[in-house]
Amino acid sequence: MNVEELKELHELDLNNKEHHEIKTWPLENITPQELLDKALEASKFAYVPHSHFHVGAALIFKDGEIIKGCNIENASFGLTICAERTAVANMISHGLKDKNPVAIAVVGSPEDTDDYLKVPCPPCGMCRQTLMEFAPDLLVVLASHEGPKVYKLKDLLPFSFNL
Repeated sequence: MNVEELKELHELDLNNKEHHEIKTWPLENITPQELLDKALEASKFAYVPHSHFHVGAALIFKDGEIIKGCNIENASFGLTICAERTAVANMISHGLKDKNPVAIAVVGSPEDTDDYLKVPCPPCGMCRQTLMEFAPDLLVVLASHEGPKVYKLKDLLPFSFNL
């Protein structure tokens, strides 16, 4: 799948009327674009020898603290961990499980392109469910050719699993 096909696929999904873009941003210490930039920084550390698709994620807390993650591939693809779940693992391993992040920004793009901040890279279903476990009111910031777009995690995963 080339970048244009990927862009078209994600734009169609995110333009779904059930995914309501949020127009107000709750944080004063950082903009959605600046949070995307932090995710871009994290993507530079991705280990992607198989797909060559770098993904970065940046979780932010109300006090401005940011925890980052990148995707880490494995030859046994089922063992691959996405950037969003890496960020959650970093959050937990830093003792922040109860701190309640406000938002996560996610960027992704094939190597050798500059499409990181132009093409949305929404979390996969597994990542959405993981994020829901720790922060059901989380906002999700995605890149687009029109600039950052912000969504509620609950809108991206309306029927999450809960015990």
